[in-house]
Amino acid sequence: MRMVLKILVAAFLPLALAVTLSGCGEGERRIVRVGHNQAADHPTNLALLAFEEYIEGELGKRYEVEVYPSELLGSQMDMVQLTQTGAIDFCVASNSILETFSKNYTLFNLPYLFASSEAYHRAMDDPEITGPIFESTRQAGFQAVTWIDAGTRNFYTVDKPIRTPADLKGLKIRVQQSPTNVAMMSLLGGSATPMGFGEVYTALQSKVIDGAENNELALTSNGHGDVCKFYSYDMHQMIPDILIGNCAFLETLTKEERAVFEKGFQMVNAVERREWGKAVESAKERAAKEQGVTFLYPEVQPFQEVCASMHRDFLAAYPELSPVYEGIQAWNAAWAEGEGR
Repeated sequence: MRMVLKILVAAFLPLALAVTLSGCGEGERRIVRVGHNQAADHPTNLALLAFEEYIEGELGKRYEVEVYPSELLGSQMDMVQLTQTGAIDFCVASNSILETFSKNYTLFNLPYLFASSEAYHRAMDDPEITGPIFESTRQAGFQAVTWIDAGTRNFYTVDKPIRTPADLKGLKIRVQQSPTNVAMMSLLGGSATPMGFGEVYTALQSKVIDGAENNELALTSNGHGDVCKFYSYDMHQMIPDILIGNCAFLETLTKEERAVFEKGFQMVNAVERREWGKAVESAKERAAKEQGVTFLYPEVQPFQEVCASMHRDFLAAYPELSPVYEGIQAWNAAWAEGEGR
């Protein structure tokens, strides 16, 4: 059924867009389309529904917001390209996909970049850190308008618990479509298998892959815990998802409208972060009790040491991003010493 919906949307979206744009005369509302790949009960969708309600409450005579969850507009890469061309106005993209449009995003994909969730949040709220990254895709036709907490990424497997890097040897692990993630898996001894998120459940079920890496909500919201029975907190990445907007659309907004949209973007971030913590606790409880998932807490340092060379290689390849990297390390140090509390 989902595939049928995707095909229908793909077939009729260009026509609907043409009708919308041709019908945007004086007094008519402009439809603002937002796509993402998460389920309807996911914190990302709840945040975007709050955005929809806020924008329509403030600018309802001029704009109507439509939110499309669950990859109804295609894969994340499809949606980024639709946003790039202006076929849709906004989408939520993984940082890993954005790495293919701007190498600046490679920084956020580095394993063990953030030392704690507190340092991660403070760094991502710091415009001196996010600015050089978020503005780097303007030449591609889109820009980041806010970040979305996607928690901590950890390994989960069908039937082999991961307690040390050696346990990953020879396993086929789904990773995001990012050169950095492929390199990370190579260092850890696993076989990286990049694929779209919507394909992962079937690949796990059919044993095309042995496991994947993601946050806890993938177990429940996407059913991966029905197949994978071990979830290991190696804490290898804290990668934000990014809400991106089409530059041409953003530039058509009046000063008053842009201020409203900016407040809406802040609302997306705030609502999603509030809902995220509750969703993770609920997912862990459900995964353990209903799906029979065992949660493991391996020592993180051995994984971290294996991946350390990626930091050195990144700084050698992108010296211009060294100040941003050092800014993140400053937040790491502040929270490690208790100064950020």
